[in-house]
Amino acid sequence: MLEVDREQVLAYRIAAQGLHRDEPDAAKLAVFDLGVQDSPRDTALLALVARLDAGVTEESLVDDPRFVLAWTHRGAPHFHRRDELSDVIAALVPLEASDAMARMGWQRKQVEAAGMPAADILFTAARAMRKAVGKTMPKGTASTAVTKIVPESFSYWCRGCQATHILEQLMRLAAVHGGIRLEAGVSPATLSPLEGRSAIKTKPDVKAATAVVADYLRVHGPATKSDAAGFVGTTKTSVNGMWPDGLVEVRVDGKAAFLPEERLPELENPPEPDFVRLLPPLDPFLQARDKTLLVPDQASRKEVWKMLGNPGVVLADGDIAATWRSKASGRKHLDFTISPFETFDPAARKLAEAEAERLATSRGFPDVRVTWA
Repeated sequence: MLEVDREQVLAYRIAAQGLHRDEPDAAKLAVFDLGVQDSPRDTALLALVARLDAGVTEESLVDDPRFVLAWTHRGAPHFHRRDELSDVIAALVPLEASDAMARMGWQRKQVEAAGMPAADILFTAARAMRKAVGKTMPKGTASTAVTKIVPESFSYWCRGCQATHILEQLMRLAAVHGGIRLEAGVSPATLSPLEGRSAIKTKPDVKAATAVVADYLRVHGPATKSDAAGFVGTTKTSVNGMWPDGLVEVRVDGKAAFLPEERLPELENPPEPDFVRLLPPLDPFLQARDKTLLVPDQASRKEVWKMLGNPGVVLADGDIAATWRSKASGRKHLDFTISPFETFDPAARKLAEAEAERLATSRGFPDVRVTWA
C-alpha cells in the first residue's frame, strides 16, 4: 500500500486543480468537474485568475455561454459547464430518506416539523418553484411568489426580512430541480428559468451521484467517505450508496484514504508547486473537507475558516502560508492586506504582490497597494 505524507497530497491536489497554470481553457479545468462556488465577492472569477495564465476579466464567466450558475451542491451557487448541468441535477436527487433529510443542512429541524418525507417536501417545492418563476425575477420576488403556493409548513417567519417566506435552504435545493438557474454577475441574486428545461426528475440516479463522489476523490483525493459526504452535504452512510468502484487505498500520514486508481501515478510523482498563488475565499482548493490536513496549525486554521467572512489564502511553495483580504477605495484603488503565518522571504513577497496585481486587474482596478500585516 502506498504511503504518502501531507506535502505529497497537497502537491497532487495543486496539480489536479490546475494551479500550475498549464491549461489555457477555463472550460477544461478539472475544478469544473465539481463546479466552482461563487459569492458576491467574485470568488469564482478569482479562482480562474489563480489558474489561468492570462485573459481573465470580470466577464470571463458571466459572458461565457459554456457556463451556467445555479444553486447546486449544498444549496450553494456554483458555476458548472452548461452541457453537464443535467447530470449535476440528476446527482442532486436524494438516494433515500436519510440522504434527503441530510441535504436540508442547517434547516433540518424545520423541515422535520413540516410533517412530510424530506424528498416529498423537496419536489413539492421544486414544482412550486417552476410554477412561480416563469421569467427572470429577483430572489425576493421569487420567494414571495413561491411562498404563496407551497404548504404553510414549508415557510417560516424571518426576523431579518420581517416577512414569512419559504425555508431558505429548501428554496435553494429545490430551485435547480424546478429548472431554475441564477443570473451570473447580477446582484442581488436573480433567478431565471433554465433554457430548454426538461421535466422534473424525482427518481434517484445512483450513477450520477457516484460520479460526483468520484470527481471529489479525483480533485481532492486521497480522501475518505466522511470527506466526500461533507462536500455532497449528506451522511457517511448515504455515501456508501454512491461510493465508486476502481479506487485504491493509500495511507496519508498513517491514515487510510482513497483515490481513483488511474490517478495513482500523479499522486506518486506530482510536479513541484514552486510558485505563489492568491486563492479567494471558497476557492476549490479550500473546498476539501479535511481542513486539518490543509492547515495543521489550529490557530492558523481558525484564521482561514471563520464563522463569517472568510479571507483568501496565499499558497506558497505548496502550502497555505498566509491569509489575505482586499478593500476597494473608490473605483480605481484596491488595497490588499496579507497576513503571513510565518516570515515571508523577499522573493515570495514579490511574487505575492504580483499575484495581487493580477487579481486587481481582473476586477478592473488599475491601482493596487499591498500591506504586510
